[in-house]
Order: sequence, then structure tokens, then C-alpha cells
Amino acid sequence: MSKFNMALAAAAIAASSANAAFASQISADVVKIGVLTDMAGVTADITGKGSLVAAQMAVEEVGGTILGTPIEVIVGDHQHRTDLGASMARQWYDVEDVDVIVDVPNSSIALAVQRLATDARRLVLISGAGTTQLTNEQCSPYGFHWTYDTYGMAHGTASAVVKDGKKSWFIVASDYAFGHSLQKDTTEVVENGGGKVVGSIRHPINLMDFASYLLQAQASGAQVIGIANAGNDTITAIKQAGEFGITQAGQNLAAMILMINDVHSLGLETAQGTYLTTASYWDTNEQTRAWSQRFKERTGSMPSMLQAGVYGSVVHYLKAVEKAGTDDADAVAKAMRELPVNDVFTTNATIREDGKVVRDMYLAKVKTPAESKYEWDYFEIVSTIPAESITIPLSQSTCALVSTTQ
Repeated sequence: MSKFNMALAAAAIAASSANAAFASQISADVVKIGVLTDMAGVTADITGKGSLVAAQMAVEEVGGTILGTPIEVIVGDHQHRTDLGASMARQWYDVEDVDVIVDVPNSSIALAVQRLATDARRLVLISGAGTTQLTNEQCSPYGFHWTYDTYGMAHGTASAVVKDGKKSWFIVASDYAFGHSLQKDTTEVVENGGGKVVGSIRHPINLMDFASYLLQAQASGAQVIGIANAGNDTITAIKQAGEFGITQAGQNLAAMILMINDVHSLGLETAQGTYLTTASYWDTNEQTRAWSQRFKERTGSMPSMLQAGVYGSVVHYLKAVEKAGTDDADAVAKAMRELPVNDVFTTNATIREDGKVVRDMYLAKVKTPAESKYEWDYFEIVSTIPAESITIPLSQSTCALVSTTQ
């Protein structure tokens, strides 16, 4: 054998040994990502298939492998049942060797899965749920709250509406952990801004008829009816408010959570003028437009901020696995907190010790039909909301992971 061929053989052996060393640091010789989502229910349009595609696109960006091992993405539908979601997560962690669960719309399910992640010493990256309990009293070293929380959405949207002089509110909220949290945070923002919540009412999830709830809100005489729910519930409530002539009679609607997919379903004629807070928007720059067009080719719609969040969370997770040289949850969690968060939709966000991703957000206003110039041209970005104004200060945190000296 020539010296040249001997050198090539030595290099090949060295590369093989290096790959074997990397692979030995990956459990079960695969990095497995579980997308736990809502495939057919009230939040399917803003999570669901789009969340799965977003995770797959993140994996494709790194070539489908990491540290010499393949990356596998699986999906499960929790159907907004806490028992089913928890059972699926337990099966994934304990039996199927899933390294990380992502998305998890529905705050009650997200809280249950985060508790399981702690027990299993596996990771969960929550994009779809909003309760602040995830990074406060029920925080976990293995849980990361990725895209938004109710504190940020309330401080973004409600603050803008109150500053506009509309200080009398009635809140219609969904009756589970997410709605309770959003109602609480919105109430605090309104009252701290000099306003008053004159009444509130809670409704079951996936409600088809909001008549009795909206009529109570209308009868209150409040200037603003705060819609504190999500997905199809938000769409139905806003549509029926229009049918009842509530806005035409002079009351204002404030959707505390409103996604671009919701606006698409409602139509600009119905949704125009509504203020909202969003973590991302597809039409921000060339990079977001290019990624979103590829996403739309596979899903038929532009990404919601929750779907963009799933993509970003998986991108960051894979960077952390690379940095840690292993899929060990403790090592990866440490690397995730050390790395700045950068992806197509996010620039230099950070992750705190409580697992909260600290990011700027946008105050947006839904365009009128005349203002919209092309397909999915729905939002006017009014301003960038600084992260510090929409993030619970660590000094107010009830998370056991936060230093008492903060």
C-alpha cells in the first residue's frame, strides 16, 4: 500500500472512530423528538400539522443527523385531554426513548407533561401553551417556555388598548389553566393602567355558541370586551360578536391571543382594526418570507407564531446537543441556557434560569381590506415591544430555580 493510500485509510479509521465516539454519547443511537400537539381540535390550525412540519424543517436544516446519529421526529395528538397527553408523554419518555417533547398546546396538559419531564429527566420545549405557572410555581430544570406566555400577551395588547383610553373591561375567558392565567394577567394590566374590569365569565373549551356569554358582556356596558381564549374559540367569539352587532353598537373587542391563521379564517372585513401581540410575523424580512413560503408549500398557510416557535425551539435544541456533544438532558439544558437564541424569526433572545425565553415581541394591528396588498398581508407592525416590558421580572418569580438574591 502506498503512503498516500495508507494516509487515506488512517483518516478513514480516525473518522469512523470519531463518529463512533459521538454516537456513543447519543442514547439508543437516535435523537428522537416528539411533537405533542392538537391535530384536529380547537387549536389545530395554529399548531397541529404545522407544528410537525416546523419541527421537520428544523431537522432538515441540519441534514437530518447530528453527532453522527439520525434525528427522528414523531407526532401525537393529545385531543386536549390531560389524561391522554400525560399518558402519551409517559410512554414516549419511558418506553420509546424520546429525548424531547415540543409544542404542547393546552396549558393543563403542558403542566402535566413538564412534571413528567422532571421525573424522567427528559426535556420539554413548550411553544403552544401560555400559562405563567410553567416558569413560576411549577418551573422545572427540564422545561423551557418558548414562544409566549399570558403575562406577555396581556401586557402587550391590554396595555395598548388601555393607553388608548378604553379603560372599562369585561373579560370572556376559557375555563382551564390557560384562560384563568390570561384573565388574571389581563385584569392586572387593566387595573394597573387605571382601568376597571366590571365583570368576567368563563366558558368551556371548544364552544360553538357564545351567545349567552357575549350578551352578558354587552349588557355590562364595558368599553372593551376582552376575549381571553384561543384558536377556534377566538374565531367563533369574534364572529358571533359581529353577528350580534356588538362592535357596531360601540363596544370594542380585544383579542388577547390572535394568530394570523385566525385572521385568515375571520377575514379582514371582520378582524380589521384588532390589536394583537405576536412573537413573529412571516412578512418581516427576506429571511422570514423565504422560510414561510416553504412552510406554506407544505401546509397551505403561513406559520402562526406557535408553529414558528416550534421550529425555533427545535433549532436551538439541536444546537445545544451539538455543543454538549450528547443528548443527555442535563448537559443539553445547560447548553441551551448558555447559547443565545437565534433562528429565522428570533435574534439574540436569551433563556433564564426559570426556563423562560426572553424575547422582544411585536404590537400589531390587523389591516383593513384596502390596506392589504397581497395574500396573507394581514398585519401592520405598529411597534417592537421590548422584552423587559413583557416578561415577568425575576424579582417577582416564584420559581425555585431562581436565586433568592435576584
